[in-house]
Amino acid sequence: MIDIIVLGAAAGGGFPQWNSNAPGCRRARAGDPAALPRTQASIAISGDGKNWFVVNASPDLRTQINQTPALHPQEGLRSTPIAGVILTGGEVDTITGLLTLRERQPLTLLATPEVLSMLDANPIFEALNRAVVSREPMGLDQPLALKLADGAPAGLTIVPFAVPGKVPLYAESGPDPAAICENGETIGLEISDGNHRVCFVPGCARMTDNLRVRLRGADAVFFDGTLWVDDEMVRAGLGEKTGRRMGHMSMDGMDGTIAALRDLGIKRKIFIHINNSNPVLLADTPERAAVEAAGWEISHDGMRITA
Repeated sequence: MIDIIVLGAAAGGGFPQWNSNAPGCRRARAGDPAALPRTQASIAISGDGKNWFVVNASPDLRTQINQTPALHPQEGLRSTPIAGVILTGGEVDTITGLLTLRERQPLTLLATPEVLSMLDANPIFEALNRAVVSREPMGLDQPLALKLADGAPAGLTIVPFAVPGKVPLYAESGPDPAAICENGETIGLEISDGNHRVCFVPGCARMTDNLRVRLRGADAVFFDGTLWVDDEMVRAGLGEKTGRRMGHMSMDGMDGTIAALRDLGIKRKIFIHINNSNPVLLADTPERAAVEAAGWEISHDGMRITA
């Protein structure tokens, strides 16, 4: 069994974003049932429904844990069913929540060597005492059997794999700071229990043949849903960057995600990491209708699926 809870479905800033007065965010603040609020992207995975691994520690992690009963302490004065945290990148949106976990609770932190180096270079992350929170590197394309705190098998195996992406905004430098690379700076995860397979790709700059092969036939795929169209934020007057500049595919269009994943035999296709500007967050828009007609689901906080 692969048990998955969506802790947060939105992109950086959440929905509504704290400083956005755009129509969608106003509707979310007003309690419009067609504009459900969402926290920043993260999921929790489990092989037994009792012990969990958080994938990406968003800035909203404390709130996400508190609103998810499966992640509440179950015994003693201090405890957690969270056995570890898995990082798919070093963006602010994926690592800031680590500081929430600084109360000397034994955990395993899994990330690529590149991301671990970013954490090592910033002394604030030493708040997670290494004697309590171990840091373990993940190798690309190398299966890794997850283990619980006592060393027992967790029932899940993950395979990290490179996807096209860019360095975090705070690390941009050089003549082409937004260059797209596929060197492990951005990764996806293949999650398996031996019988079922789920892929988690919260950030992706473009589709490749290798990625299509990886996703083909999966029981479920959670995929980058940041923008509906590439110049969405520019059109709305919300920013100057396109999706490509930020390292994200768009949902719509001939080179968009919906078209790219159309014929891959994926049983469930679910968008996650959805920006507050994206009209699919609103249940009554033509864009939402188009996504659902194409066989996709829009994730929401608290969404739970099993494979």
